[in-house]
Amino acid sequence: MTMYILRRVVLLIPTLLGVTVLTFVFSHLVPADPARLALGLAAPESQVIKYRAEHGLDDPVYIQYLRYMGRLFHGDFGISLTSRRPVANDLREYWPATVELVLVSFVIAFPTGIALGVLAAVRRNSFIDHVNRVVSILGVSVPVFWLAIVALLLFYVRLPLYPGIGRIDPTVAVAHPFAKRTGLYLIDTALAGQWPAFASALGHLFLPAVCLALSPIARLTRITRASMLTVLGEDYVRLARAKGQRERRVITRHALRNALMPVLTVSGLIVGYALAGSVLVETVFSWPGLGTYAFKAASGSDYPAIMGVAILTTAVFIVVNLITDVSYAMADPRVVLD
Repeated sequence: MTMYILRRVVLLIPTLLGVTVLTFVFSHLVPADPARLALGLAAPESQVIKYRAEHGLDDPVYIQYLRYMGRLFHGDFGISLTSRRPVANDLREYWPATVELVLVSFVIAFPTGIALGVLAAVRRNSFIDHVNRVVSILGVSVPVFWLAIVALLLFYVRLPLYPGIGRIDPTVAVAHPFAKRTGLYLIDTALAGQWPAFASALGHLFLPAVCLALSPIARLTRITRASMLTVLGEDYVRLARAKGQRERRVITRHALRNALMPVLTVSGLIVGYALAGSVLVETVFSWPGLGTYAFKAASGSDYPAIMGVAILTTAVFIVVNLITDVSYAMADPRVVLD
């Protein structure tokens, strides 16, 4: 098992390096002048030339890349051209909001998707199964940004059910202050015992998390249903039924445990879908997370910030996939032998 994990780690290193190369090259292919954007359109040409020289923007791309990687190994992501702050500081500020949004969407998506998939498989070709198929197809097909816009118009503009954009009501945050220890408002407000602030943060978080969770729910439902249908036809399931065990016990103890293996396999990919979808959801709901930061960076051709976001999200995706691979190998030792 140790050698298997080491091989997976070694294979992931070229992936991260490849992402840095592609992101760096593509960000420099954008027809925009970072110096001009940083100083403003009205800045004199002499200042622009000086800025390029000071920041090495006149050097060849490969020289800039090597210089950037040298700083990156020391934890320096560079200076943002828009905020004029270290990119590492910006990432630390925006990242907790995205983590909280993605985690809550997972809490919603995984139990719901697995439960719907099991229900659809157990009641195959029933009305519930047909409804689940239609909902799954819509969940995969409908763009998340369109879903977020419709949800915002319906529950905020038409129906006053959603409290508003942002992470928390400013008046509630002032009336019930709390220390931002982790940056996750649900945890910080609970640790401080500020339950009105906790309720406000949860109310602001629920609708964006649901919009982000619908696509994973659809994918998990389809995968769980297909896996359950395969497992329910196995001999050991028929044997359990022949022994007179209750159907609920056969489903939960014998069938579901084995049917979750494919779900575990794709869980790492679902993390990637959620991180990609969070950019659009955060933009629609003005959620101050990494997606909003990435959108602003891309709009302003802020390539240090773009690089920082790309490297951080890639690293998270790689770590999650590594954990998924290790978990799958622990659940099925045959993977290690392969």
